[in-house]
Amino acid sequence: MKELVMIIRPEKLEDIKHILDDVNCGGMTLSTVMGCGTQKGVADSEGAVNEIKGFKTTINLLPKIRIEVVVEDKAVEPIIMAVREKCATDHVGDGKIFIRNIEEAVRLRTGERGLKAL
Repeated sequence: MKELVMIIRPEKLEDIKHILDDVNCGGMTLSTVMGCGTQKGVADSEGAVNEIKGFKTTINLLPKIRIEVVVEDKAVEPIIMAVREKCATDHVGDGKIFIRNIEEAVRLRTGERGLKAL
């Protein structure tokens, strides 16, 4: 099993939900987050100076959506390809997908383990 952590543009959420539904993903966890990548949240060539808790900074945090799913190994590549196809705008800030190994899953209600717990 693998965990996919996807950081995406908020306007791409519905696309991701359709992709995960198409691959029969059993569920997802969703968070609204703020963040930046190597461009420090600057979407254009001008470096804006912001103030965070009284400290001046050039880092601009942008709104993002963080989606976490656990899927069987064979679903990982189709999800990645579909997300790239539907969500990539070829502009800075499209997001990232992080992939982690999951050793075990347990459904609390029934005690089912492994893929059955998903």
